[in-house]
This record gives sequence, structure tokens and C-alpha cells, in this order.
Amino acid sequence: MSRPQCLKNPPTLNSASGAGDLQDIGGLNSYVTGSVDSKLAILLISDVFGYEAPLLRKIADKVAAAGYLVVVPDFFYGEPLDREKHNVQTWLKDHGADKGCEDAKAVVESLKSKGVSSIGAAGFCWGGMVVSKLAKHENSIGAAVILHPGPITVDEINEVKVPTAILAAEHDHIFPPDQAKQLTDALSAKSEIESCVKIFPGVEHGWTVRYNVEDESAVKAAEEAHSDMLNWFTKFIN
Repeated sequence: MSRPQCLKNPPTLNSASGAGDLQDIGGLNSYVTGSVDSKLAILLISDVFGYEAPLLRKIADKVAAAGYLVVVPDFFYGEPLDREKHNVQTWLKDHGADKGCEDAKAVVESLKSKGVSSIGAAGFCWGGMVVSKLAKHENSIGAAVILHPGPITVDEINEVKVPTAILAAEHDHIFPPDQAKQLTDALSAKSEIESCVKIFPGVEHGWTVRYNVEDESAVKAAEEAHSDMLNWFTKFIN
């Protein structure tokens, strides 16, 4: 049996990676990078492999360089998916996106209590599912970016209340282009918010955060997505 697409290329986790440091934010261990004096924050929510993935922290540092305080929480409480130890379905049941959303709201409230005035959120696969739920609460975040989403439904997207961008892969069995088209139509019908759905050609699920750093085309595609994400936040989180 082939490995499910979202579980390909698991990262080698490194708790010491990145230019930031570890802090408790909203009750969660979090990688924090960027200016502590910034009133603008970005919440990055990992895929199932967790917040210690070096490429995820590299993205966080890149976003922080644009002037944001960036927080990458450990939504899995020290237990990211490890296929050598966990049954995938059991692990997913124990680490649901609904619980992730509640934890994310606690992180957002903690940031606001520290003086942050505007917060954006971006999520990768599992994290994108959390962001889609968080985006239903307009008093929580100001903009959302969902990268190679998990199985998000039209009903969920119909409930989002903040500017939302979806960055999808051309080759993705979890979130295929026809599903992206359905969400495009749903978002287009919501004239009260700005939205964008972009399908990146020639890439697979996970391409923005689990790419091969030695593959020039893979790096280029990932960096284009990172740039699109940052531009979305620059437009709405200011």
C-alpha cells in the first residue's frame, strides 16, 4: 500500500532550529520569532508533523523579517504524528481540528492581552483545517491563509468571516483541484469578504513546507507560495 500523500516526506524534527525562541503562549509551548514590540502577529499552524519542523520555522523567520511577531504553537502537546509509533487514524482522532481551533483561540487571546492589535493565521494541511474553523470568528483573526488544505468542506468555507486565501496543489488527492473549484465558487459568492484560491501547477500536497531544498523548482514553487501568503497578510494585517 502506498503511503498517504499527506504523510510523504516527513521532516526531521529539530527543537533547536530557527532564529527564535520557545515561550508559553496561551498555555502552549510555542516557537516565537520576530519583534516583541510588534502590534501585528501571525499565527502559523503546522501540519501533522508539528512545530519543530525546520522548514516551518524557516518560514516563520521569513514572515517575522517582514515586521510581524510570529508564533508557531505546539498544538500536539509534544506528540506530533510519528508513523513508527502511532496509528494514523487513532492519532487524528486524538488530535482533532476542533480542539486545535479552541487552542488557537487561546493563543490569539493571549497575544491580544500582550498588546497585539491585529492577527493573521496560516495553516498547512491539518493546520489549514484549524485556520478554516478559526476564520469563522471575525473577532479572533483578521485574515486567513490555508495552504494545501486537508478535507475542508464548502459548508465550512461558507462560514468564514475574514479575508481568506487558499493555496492549493495541482496534484493533491486530499484536496483535488475540483474541490478547490467548489471552494472558489463558495468564496466568490461571499461578496462581503475578499478571497483568493490559487492552484499551483506541477506540485503535490505538502509542497510549501516539506519541499526538497536541493530541488530548484521545488524551492521556487514553495517560495512563490510563501510570498503569496506574506502579501495577503501585508494587505490585511496592518
